[in-house]
Amino acid sequence: MTSSSTVQADRQAGQEAVELSVVLPCLNEAETLETCIRKAQSSLAELGVVGEVVVADNGSTDGSQDIARDLGARVIDVPRRGYGAALIAGIEASRGDYVLMADADDSYALENLGGFLEGLRGGSDLVMGNRFKGGIEPGAMPFLHKYLGNPVLSMLGRLFFRIPVGDFHCGMRAFRRDRLLELGLRTSGMEFASEMVVRASLSHYRITEVPTTLRPDGRTRAPHLRTWRDGWRHLRFLLAFSPRWLLYYPSLAMQLIGLVGMVWLAVGPSTRMVGDVGLGIHSMLAFATMFVVGTQGVGLAVIARSYAAHLKLLPPPSEKFERIFTRLSLEKGLVIGGILMVLGIGFFIAAVSSWGATGFGALDVVQSMRIPIVGMVLCVTGFQLIIVSFTLSLTRIGED
Repeated sequence: MTSSSTVQADRQAGQEAVELSVVLPCLNEAETLETCIRKAQSSLAELGVVGEVVVADNGSTDGSQDIARDLGARVIDVPRRGYGAALIAGIEASRGDYVLMADADDSYALENLGGFLEGLRGGSDLVMGNRFKGGIEPGAMPFLHKYLGNPVLSMLGRLFFRIPVGDFHCGMRAFRRDRLLELGLRTSGMEFASEMVVRASLSHYRITEVPTTLRPDGRTRAPHLRTWRDGWRHLRFLLAFSPRWLLYYPSLAMQLIGLVGMVWLAVGPSTRMVGDVGLGIHSMLAFATMFVVGTQGVGLAVIARSYAAHLKLLPPPSEKFERIFTRLSLEKGLVIGGILMVLGIGFFIAAVSSWGATGFGALDVVQSMRIPIVGMVLCVTGFQLIIVSFTLSLTRIGED
């Protein structure tokens, strides 16, 4: 049931519509859950907001469910394990127009919900907390998280997706429930936090930040978060959702460097000096390999971007990118690729003819390998263009 239909059902039943739902994912949080629920309820009362607390329980065995029910919170049992799975279930079950999520370990300022609610009422679709602006108490965030993990991942998020967020992984954030459900979030683990921000940005949602504080959590057990494992999952997600940075830009750089180096060594003296280093036929072969690999990477990036848009995992490509797609039809790709392959075969024929002119005897490797290397590059590049054109046409079936 959508947020609007839930509100309508509440009104028909004579109940006051819920404006804000506070969703807390929970897995054995008996030590701190009561404190979190009471803080959230107190803040809702101080703000004069009709709200609720929803505990999305992931299979607790320490009595967390009973603690939540005794305090008047709604408990949603979530059999599928994972931080993201618990949050998705809690959000879907919430009744508010707005939802605020936070951890149930008493590290976030649940007693101060006003800034988040004000941002949502002001028209934001997603309001992120920023712990670096609000204050991080000593011992609240591990050194690696504070000075490496969060800053680096936040920087990559801003670079890859142009997201105006300084604290990419703050666990306390609020959003319009209907708008979030429209995103169709899928990840079940800790990378859910990254997926939410990335998908919201790609869908051109209005994202703002408010300061929030972080204090040491109140648990005696170790946190569920695993620094390296979950950090890698966040990074992997960011790269997977950005074919430009994962494939296109690195491959384009390899392609350009390889082309320039190969052409430079294909003409002129057999050995070119760069300082005290001599570059010859072996270096030309290395540059040719770089160009071929870069060309393949660029093709894969184009295919990945088109297919992700076709599956609606990413928004449609920009107008500039779309114009390139339109011009690069299957037929044009086949023609250009075929021409390159014919040229490559021509270079091989020229090499054989040159060899025949010497009576098919022993060859000077340095002088004789230049033409075949160029022929190889042309043939492989032409073949790759044909394959990319065919595959790209498959990703666009039904869009013509």
